[in-house]
Amino acid sequence: MLHILYIIAITAEAMTAALSAGRRDMDWVGVCIIAWVTALGGGTVRNILFNHYPMSWVEHPEYLLITAAAALLAAIIASIMTKLKKLFLYLDALGLVVFTIIGCQIAQQINLPASIVLLSGMITGCAGGVLRDVLCNDIPLLFHKEIYASASIVTGAVYLGIEYFGGSEGLAIITACVIGLTLRLLSIRYKWQMPKFVYHDEWH
Repeated sequence: MLHILYIIAITAEAMTAALSAGRRDMDWVGVCIIAWVTALGGGTVRNILFNHYPMSWVEHPEYLLITAAAALLAAIIASIMTKLKKLFLYLDALGLVVFTIIGCQIAQQINLPASIVLLSGMITGCAGGVLRDVLCNDIPLLFHKEIYASASIVTGAVYLGIEYFGGSEGLAIITACVIGLTLRLLSIRYKWQMPKFVYHDEWH
């Protein structure tokens, strides 16, 4: 089930990434690169940091084809996608929690401590979006006041907590997905925000 959700998530991430590339007037190559970075970049950054190989898209090159095809399709039907903005926000939230849990699982497989497992989940869930925004010259969503990285951390903490107290992996995955997704969707619906730091330099 998690693998199916992963395919849905990378497809949705690639499609929304294509729109970001389009706003910057990128060509077809640029659209595909931004899609790859967004959909697969979080796992790539995680694997580089933790020296874990092969990369998922090297082991499964079909992921590159799926995300490129999704991005090019999004470029063709961009006018329709703008009407489905809410749907893709929901799919992005789904991608966040799925990527987070997969990141936690990878860190567990290489026997990293719990704090690093949580970090691995957050990197997997958020780094692709950060790379996309940097390449598109936008301020990354992660650094805004939105509840995004926090939802990832909560997802990872619930997943680890249930396993720690003896729950099955299936129960941990489902519960973490439900709680993380609910938190992210509620934050979108009610515009919940993290406290922000505002500083104006008066020395000049």
